[in-house]
Amino acid sequence: MPVEKEKLERVLKAAVLAPTAANRQPFRVYVIATKGRVEALKAIYPREWFTEAPYVLAVCSTPNAAWVHRAGKNYSDVDAAIVMDHLVLAATAEGLGTCWVAAFDIEAAHSLLGLDSGLEPIAFTPLGYARGEQPKRTRKQVDELVVWLDDAEGGTR
Repeated sequence: MPVEKEKLERVLKAAVLAPTAANRQPFRVYVIATKGRVEALKAIYPREWFTEAPYVLAVCSTPNAAWVHRAGKNYSDVDAAIVMDHLVLAATAEGLGTCWVAAFDIEAAHSLLGLDSGLEPIAFTPLGYARGEQPKRTRKQVDELVVWLDDAEGGTR
């Protein structure tokens, strides 16, 4: 089923609005129509479902344009992850299905996207309408993942 252009544009706008370190925006989002590119996309990630959606989106970082912490940490991967997260959340809000894919073939990604050495693929996601019912995901409880140093009244938990 095709994705409406307006929905795709809202998803991409959310990606562009994602916060990045020092607002450098060291990323590019590639919108890949799957039609006519199934074999090239399967070289990137061989699962059948990866190419069933009308689009696959790729988020790439530009490390040379990213903010670098004084301790030397380059934030390009973090920024790209924030962009992908915004993209996935916006797609979900639009009723679209996604799946964050990081276990991809880097050389195949470079080849399909025509990336130069200044761009690094970080994550891919198919984008389209999910077919069938989606499996329930279990999540840990908040108190298993959140550490409180102080509460609102100044005490500790």
